[in-house]
Amino acid sequence: MRFNLRMILIMLLIIKTLIINSSFAQFDSELFHGMKARSIGPAGMSGRIGDIEAVFSNPNIIYIGAATGGVWKSTNGGTTWKPIFDDQPASSIGAISVFQPNPSIVWVGTGEGNPRNSVGVGNGIYKSLDGGESWQYLGLEKTEKIHRVVLHPTDPDVAYVAALGTTWSENPERGVFKTRDAGKTWEKVLFVNEQTGCADLVMDPGNPNKLFAAMWEHRRWPWFFKSGGPGSGLYVTYDGGEQWKKITEKDGLPKGQFGRIGIAIAHSNPDVVYALIEATKSALCRSDDGGRTWKIVNQSPNVNPRPFYYADIRVDPQNENRVYSLHSRLTVSEDGGKSFERIRSRVHSDHHALWIHPENGKFMIDGNDGGVAISYVVFAMKLFSIKSIYGSTRISFEVGN
Repeated sequence: MRFNLRMILIMLLIIKTLIINSSFAQFDSELFHGMKARSIGPAGMSGRIGDIEAVFSNPNIIYIGAATGGVWKSTNGGTTWKPIFDDQPASSIGAISVFQPNPSIVWVGTGEGNPRNSVGVGNGIYKSLDGGESWQYLGLEKTEKIHRVVLHPTDPDVAYVAALGTTWSENPERGVFKTRDAGKTWEKVLFVNEQTGCADLVMDPGNPNKLFAAMWEHRRWPWFFKSGGPGSGLYVTYDGGEQWKKITEKDGLPKGQFGRIGIAIAHSNPDVVYALIEATKSALCRSDDGGRTWKIVNQSPNVNPRPFYYADIRVDPQNENRVYSLHSRLTVSEDGGKSFERIRSRVHSDHHALWIHPENGKFMIDGNDGGVAISYVVFAMKLFSIKSIYGSTRISFEVGN
């Protein structure tokens, strides 16, 4: 304590001396004439990342959507970034999709899809025909939060939007919307009620008419957040949204009311589908027949931490048994979701987006609360993985593939 007090007194004396001396100092403005200030850092992070998309044929072209910081584009693999959405009236981004046959076509859904106590609000959907140089506004103004934009793989006129709707009230502008004319008009193809929006939407990579939708009943008040209710559920369509079938516990899902659900389909084997379900007892479920029947593969207490905020899962495009779960930590399963292990890397925590190249599962772009991290090798090396087991500590040396 004596040392701390002495140091404080010394610092106060130095500050006082500087103030007294500065009052008598002469400043010549001509000395700095013509000089301009420049930023020397640290660089701004634009808020947590809401979504990531890259061009398959040229993955050096990357788009990221920040939850409260607009859209950014890199053309050199993430070395430098350029803001391309600053002229638009919305800065909160929930979804980005690139039409891969013509990557100049880029769709952006505004309003972040992770509604915690603070949440960015959008005003609908936009499209660019020139790689983000200019934007067209396509409506859906009152959806407030768009968490997915799913594009038809070959038809540039067909797109689906997963809209969460308002956070602090009910509204009818939520659910799954579809356009058949490149965004000129929209049809609401899946709607449950004014409390239930769409939290996730995925398309079968081999059948563009087959989609899974995760409907989520949720509402926030100043004193409480309600995640789940009778409106929540997992749905599938086989005809491009004309008809939907609700998947229930009779098909193998957990019992009780659901909350938020995350979905992922294995590109290497589309019969394998995963669903991370917030329920009375949350669970990771897997289907091996394209979603007709399901089984619970993991119901451990930590399988779905903080589910209203973290619900995204991804599957390695070459290995249907390698599953990634995004939450405060980035974790991976090598056994089809039965167990998960933390990927130990020097990146920021709180993960909300993960893009994986469809032809190279080792090329991943992670979006988190601290920005973007890029990896070209899965599990390059894990050293001294420390695990606490019933009060004792075990240190192991592990080398990954």
